[in-house]
Amino acid sequence: MKTVPNHPITQSLNHLIRMSLFSEILKRVEQLREEINYHNYLYYVLDQPIISDADYDALMRELKEIEGKYPETVTPDSPTQRIGAAPSEKFASVPHSVPMLSLDDAFSQEEVLDFDQRGKRLLQIDEELEYAVEPKMDGLAVELVYENGRFVLGSTRGNGYTGEDVTTNLRTIRSIPLKLINRHLSPPSRLEVRGEIFINKDAFEHLNERRIEDGEPPFANPRNAAAGSLRQLDPNITASRPLNIFCYGIGIAEGYSIETQWDVLSSLKKWGLKVNPMVEKLKGINGAIRYYLRINKKREELDYEIDGIVIKINNLGLQKRLGTKAKSPRWALAYKFEAAQAITRIIEIQLSVGRTGAVTPIALMKPVKVGGVVVSRATLHNEDEIRRKDVRIGDWIIVRRAGDVIPEVVRPLPERRTGEERVFVMPQTCPVCASELRRKPGEAAWRCPNPKCFPRLVKQLTHFASKGAMDIDGLGPKVAEQLISAGLVRNIADLYSIKLSDLLSLDRFAEKSARNLLSAIESSKKTTLARFFYALGLRHVGDVTAQLLSDHFGSMKVLVDAGDEELKSVEGIGPEVASSIRSWFGDNHNLGLVRRMLDAGTKFTDLHEKKSLPLKDKVFVFTGGLSSLTREQAKNIVRDLGGQIASTVGRKTDYVVVGEGPGSKLQKAVKLGIHILSEEEFLALAKKIY
Repeated sequence: MKTVPNHPITQSLNHLIRMSLFSEILKRVEQLREEINYHNYLYYVLDQPIISDADYDALMRELKEIEGKYPETVTPDSPTQRIGAAPSEKFASVPHSVPMLSLDDAFSQEEVLDFDQRGKRLLQIDEELEYAVEPKMDGLAVELVYENGRFVLGSTRGNGYTGEDVTTNLRTIRSIPLKLINRHLSPPSRLEVRGEIFINKDAFEHLNERRIEDGEPPFANPRNAAAGSLRQLDPNITASRPLNIFCYGIGIAEGYSIETQWDVLSSLKKWGLKVNPMVEKLKGINGAIRYYLRINKKREELDYEIDGIVIKINNLGLQKRLGTKAKSPRWALAYKFEAAQAITRIIEIQLSVGRTGAVTPIALMKPVKVGGVVVSRATLHNEDEIRRKDVRIGDWIIVRRAGDVIPEVVRPLPERRTGEERVFVMPQTCPVCASELRRKPGEAAWRCPNPKCFPRLVKQLTHFASKGAMDIDGLGPKVAEQLISAGLVRNIADLYSIKLSDLLSLDRFAEKSARNLLSAIESSKKTTLARFFYALGLRHVGDVTAQLLSDHFGSMKVLVDAGDEELKSVEGIGPEVASSIRSWFGDNHNLGLVRRMLDAGTKFTDLHEKKSLPLKDKVFVFTGGLSSLTREQAKNIVRDLGGQIASTVGRKTDYVVVGEGPGSKLQKAVKLGIHILSEEEFLALAKKIY
C-alpha cells in the first residue's frame, strides 16, 4: 500500500511511531540512570564494584549522548547533572527543620560513666542501657534533604538552627546519591539526613601535592581542606576536590516509623547512603568504653581523621524522654581522644582583654608543631589555673590542642628548670587602659570594667559585625581599630552615625570602599531578633541561646521586661545566663545603646505584631512533595503569618497540607477530623491572607 505524505492517516501514523520511539528512549534513559546509580552505590558507598571503569564509562557516555540529542529527557537527578551549575555570588541561608545540635565532650572514663548514670537517673531505670557507637569524624556536618527519593537541598550545620545552602556543591560528591535506592526499602516522602563531609588521608596528600606543584599553598589538615572545598562559590572547584561523606542520623523521615538509632543506620544503608562500617550496637556503657579503646588503637591505621567516638542511647523513645539542652542532646556524648601534644618553652606571658572584659593570660612560646599545626601562643585560662599547674615564665612545657583545636598548656616540666624561671604575678590593673581589674566572688576571671578599653571595644565591634551577628561585610578587626582610634566609634551604636566624610578621612579608605562599608552598615539594619540579641555580646549568650530567647519572647521589649523566673523558664536558660541577661538590660547605658540602634532604623524582619498575624497559634503539618514551591518556602509562609510548624499530626494540629505521595500523616489527619488542604488550597489561603 502506498502512503501519501500529507494524508491525515499518514501523519497520525508517523506521530504514533514518534511517540512509540520516544517512549522507548525514555525507558532506556531510566534504565541507564538506574544502572549508573546502582554502580555508583557499589563503588562509592560499598567499595565493591562489579564492572570495570571502561564499562561504567560506556554507560555514562550512552546516557550523555541520549540526553544531548533529547534535552527534554534531562532531569535534575540524572547522574550527568552532578556538575555544571554556574558559580554563586554568595550562599543563601537555610533553616533546619530540626536543630543540628552539637555534642557534649568527654575526655575521661569518669565523664563517660557520669553520662551513663545521669541518663539512667533521669529515665528512672536500673538496667543497662543499649548504645549505638561510631567513630567521631573530624569533618564538616551537613544536612541532605530528599523529597520522594530525590536530593533537593543540602546545607551546612551553621549555628545549628540555620546553615548555608551548598546544594550545588554537595551534588558533585559521588558518594551522595542524587536519587535514593528503592530496591529493599521505600524511602520516606521527605527525608532529612545528617552526615559528615571529610577527605581521606591519601586523597588529602595527593591534593596537597597537586597544590604545591601548581604553586598554591598546601592545606593545613584534611578538615580545613574539606570545609574550604565545600564552601567554594564555584561548584566546579568543589567537584575537583576528593570529598567524601559518612551519614549518621536523621532529622525528619515523614511517614516512616523508626524505633532505634540502629534502625536509622540500617535504613540509611538500604537507601544507598554511606554509613561508617565501624558502627556497633553495644549493651552497657562499659562496652562503649571498650569500643573507644579499640578504636583509639586503630586510629592511625584508618584512612580518615577521627578525634574520638560518638555514643548514643540506641532507643529513640528514650532519647525523646531525655530531651535536649540549649546546645546539645542529653542522650549523646562525644568521647574525645587525648589531644596531640608537643614540648616547647614559654618565652613570656601576656594578657589578652576579651570583649566581655575578661583578662586572659596567654603563653607566648617558641613555635612548635602540634597535631599538624604550628602554634606559638597557648591559653593559660586564668590566674588560678597558672597557680594550680605551677607554670612559670621560661618553663619547658607540654602543650596540646584542646579538642584538637585550641592550643593550651598541659603542664610544666619542673625537672628541666634552671632557676632562671620567673613566677607570674597577675597585675592589679588592665594592661591596656590601666583600669583596676575586678573579680567577682566565685569567678576565676579578672575583668576590666572599662567598656571603652581599646581591645575590648575592638572585639565587641568585630563580634557585632560578624557573619552570625549583624553581618557587616568589610568590618573586621583592622577597620574596627581604625574607627575606634579615630574617635568615630565609642560603642556599637555609633556605627549607625558614621558618614561618608568620616570614612574618607581615614587611611586606606577610597570612596568606593567607604561607600561599600556604609552600604553594609545600612543593610545590617534589616536583621532578625536572634541575630540582634547575639550581636549585643551578652555574657553566656551565644547564637543558640539568642535563638531560644527570640523564639520564646518574640520582641525586644518583652525580653527587656522579663524577670529572672521567666527567663529561667525557657528551656536551656539557667540561673547564670538569666542573671547575665538581667544584669545587662538593667544597665541604663546598655538600654540606651539598644534604643539608639532601633531609632536609627534597625528592624526585625522575622517579627510582626502578634495581634495582626492571621494564623496566630495555628499549627500546620506538611506531608508529601510540593510542586510549585519547596517545603521550606511553604513553612516560611506559615511562620510569616504567625502560624507554627509541627512534624507530627496530633489533636493540636489545625491544618494538614497534602502534596504528592503523602504518608501516614494523611490517614491520621482524616481519623482525627483535622482540616486537610491541598497544595492549591494552601496557596489560595496564603494569597488571600497576604
